[in-house]
Amino acid sequence: MQSTTSTSSGSGSRPSEGSAQNSGGSAENVASGSNDESAGIGIGDENPSGSSAATNGHDAKHNGFLVNNNGSSSCIVDGENNRENTSYSGVQLDKSNQEIIRLIGQYLHDVGLDKSVKTLMGESGCYLEHPSATKFREHVLMGDWAKADSDLKDLEPLIDNGKLSTITEMKFILLEQKYLEHLDDGNPLEALHVLRSELTPLQHNISRVHQLSSYMMCSTNQDLYQRAKWEGKGIVSRALVMERLQSFMPPSVMMSPRRLKTLLQQAVELQSQHCPCHDMAWETNLGTVSLLTDHCCTTDGFPMQTIQILTDHCDEVWFCKFSPDGLKLATGSKDSTVIIWDVDPYKLTLKHRRVLDGQAQLSVSFVSWSPDSKLILVGGTEDSHELYIWNVDDGKLVVKFSQSLEDSLACGAFSRDGSRFVCGGQKGQLYLCDLNGTIVDSWEGVRVNSIAFRADNKTILAADNHYRIRGYNFDNPHSDFDILREPHPIMTFSINSADRLALLNVSNQGLHLWDIEDKCLVRRFQGIRQSNFAIHSCFGGVNESFVASGSEDKVVYIWHIKREEPLAKLAGHTKTVNCVSWNPVYPSLLASASDDATVRIWGPKPNGSSATTESDDCSSSSSSSSWNMT
Repeated sequence: MQSTTSTSSGSGSRPSEGSAQNSGGSAENVASGSNDESAGIGIGDENPSGSSAATNGHDAKHNGFLVNNNGSSSCIVDGENNRENTSYSGVQLDKSNQEIIRLIGQYLHDVGLDKSVKTLMGESGCYLEHPSATKFREHVLMGDWAKADSDLKDLEPLIDNGKLSTITEMKFILLEQKYLEHLDDGNPLEALHVLRSELTPLQHNISRVHQLSSYMMCSTNQDLYQRAKWEGKGIVSRALVMERLQSFMPPSVMMSPRRLKTLLQQAVELQSQHCPCHDMAWETNLGTVSLLTDHCCTTDGFPMQTIQILTDHCDEVWFCKFSPDGLKLATGSKDSTVIIWDVDPYKLTLKHRRVLDGQAQLSVSFVSWSPDSKLILVGGTEDSHELYIWNVDDGKLVVKFSQSLEDSLACGAFSRDGSRFVCGGQKGQLYLCDLNGTIVDSWEGVRVNSIAFRADNKTILAADNHYRIRGYNFDNPHSDFDILREPHPIMTFSINSADRLALLNVSNQGLHLWDIEDKCLVRRFQGIRQSNFAIHSCFGGVNESFVASGSEDKVVYIWHIKREEPLAKLAGHTKTVNCVSWNPVYPSLLASASDDATVRIWGPKPNGSSATTESDDCSSSSSSSSWNMT
């Protein structure tokens, strides 16, 4: 235990007009002049149930709309004001059930089950959408712009209370498509007429009108498609127009496209947020999960079981770190050695490669990997004035760095591009060096105990003895600034790969997560015990959705990054756990280093076996390690 004081726009072929394509609720099965009885199912049919809508001259009330005695819509019943239960064909439907039936009907229509839609709408007495909206949709998808404009006039009272600006914007969208289709057909005069006599008088989106006018200069249709980022005349582009128009309409008139799928996706996302192990295996969406059960990731691939115990060190192990390529592990000990281990990603086991023992009398307190996983930077405790850079492939010492016998070099890190490294300590030195060990720049009077490079390769973050993390920029002129401040000493910290979050081990406080862009505390993780000893935590898992830390109570703690309570507690070590490292490439592997002179490798529970393995000839029973889901 180490003590410390501190749009597919250029398509070559044009979609054929009226081609059968389902765009998820907008490109319905529309064919010009079709007499198919299933076309437009339940969308303006005069008598969905096949029975008389009215037999005595009085209005017959359908679920969702009022229909007069000739079957045409007279007015829409607003869903929020239609509080009473309604019945049709003996079925009692309240507002919620009406909406569910409409959702089901829309989905069935989207997948082409129009006869089923007709039966459902007929039996329930519901409409998918307002009859005028149905006509509007059909005319837009057929490219009948005169009729679409007439339909829009009929719909005006139902859209944003007839607000002029909303109606104008919808007209503009219609005319924009009309204009582009004339250009696509090679009719520049008709297009010019639309531009001058219909679009310009609207006095709406003048900059877009100017842009549209520039398309007159397109020499080919391909040029038009690319410049306008447009699919060309046909059902595809019209369906996209319909989706834009649909966003202006209240759901009581026309539901948004693919509404049921949207609701189901939201449900899956919410379940994922409540899943304690989520993001460990794959991204969840409607294509990867079952809707028949609630989503819950298993812990099968989670590193919660001791699968190997490394016992080659003969004293306390203070640090461990997987290489960026995930194929090596470096462990540093109070015994002055660094051991490099090879990772077998298929067997999930580690094999001893070599010992780096040239740093005599240096109790190794940290190791930093270069981005290419070829070099490691090794340093000691506060009373050490030397750093070492080793080549892990051949085991040769590359650089031995020492500036002054009075220095304290107890922390260091490579830059993100691997061209430089920074080091410092508690005696006020902060050095920026190249890979030859030459000091490029320095900063005096900075007492630090943990350092990291940011992704810009210019800014260095350092935790100092004033309970702060400050940023230091060595570019001329020098600049420094506060990032965050804690009420207690910051022992160590790490930055996630996205360069946005910082994970702090704080004396007597535990583990804190900070957003270093917004400079705000995001979360206080509960559970670990930490006083004034350096304990190193880490991000890990797929998308770095988890964090892990050692603890003075001999346990490794794992949390989901969005939850304060620990997800798991991994028991097995017999003394303080000083450091944990999550494999950045193979997230089923986690390493922990302890004062008990061992390094434990945690992995998924073996199928049909719970045995642990040790390096050399050490033995261990399966009861020597365990995990708890909390």
